[in-house]
Amino acid sequence: MSRVEGKVAIITGAASGLGYAAAVKLMSEGAKVMLSDINEEMLSTMPERLKDFSETQFGTFVHDVTNEQAWIDLIEKTENEFGKINILINSAGISLGADIVSTEFDVWKKVHQVNLDSVFLGCKYVIPVMSKSGQGSIINISSISGIVAGWNTAAYNSSKAGVRLLSKSVALYCAKKGYDIRCNSVHPAFVNTPILDPIKQAFGAEEAVAKLSRQIPMNKIGDTDDVSYAILYLASDESKFMTGTEIVLDGGLSAM
Repeated sequence: MSRVEGKVAIITGAASGLGYAAAVKLMSEGAKVMLSDINEEMLSTMPERLKDFSETQFGTFVHDVTNEQAWIDLIEKTENEFGKINILINSAGISLGADIVSTEFDVWKKVHQVNLDSVFLGCKYVIPVMSKSGQGSIINISSISGIVAGWNTAAYNSSKAGVRLLSKSVALYCAKKGYDIRCNSVHPAFVNTPILDPIKQAFGAEEAVAKLSRQIPMNKIGDTDDVSYAILYLASDESKFMTGTEIVLDGGLSAM
């Protein structure tokens, strides 16, 4: 398969969850990928977990996405190793906090640093390099929580809504500058990844999935393929006229 043959991608949060699923999907379709994550131990397992691929098809980078210099270093390493950058997938994120009164300010700042500031930094520093490649696609993983609010997710709602509007601003900037770089956001509802581990621990895995499914009109949660196929579409030239918008993957939740 070759939907992204010859393209080079950076993926943050790539050691697990949606980031890892996106990496496997893009590599299966011919892309070379720089996998970044703050979890050094998980990154060290990539050669074994990706043994079906050539080691020349991917690299790894231990990456604190809130660190400006780390972004500069990541982009430089990717360009040096693979020659260009066509795709950026901002997948790193955390879910912390509570309602507006209960959320500590330090937690508020941390959630925004990881979920929103990192997207700003990635876009800011990749665009000049990506523009040299002729065309590019920036894919920012937001959440249905960036569109539909919850009473007890103040920081998460705010940070993910910020990703949605920032993506639109980036798209308009690139169009204004004449860069053939698209920027879109992806908004999943509940997906069966490690981000659901706390609720599984609280209620048990089976009851947690059932509890979350009851909130979805389709009465089920998503899986990583639901999201990684959307990412693949946005990364490929199939979506060459799509920018400044979003793909919502929520089983009908936002239609209610």
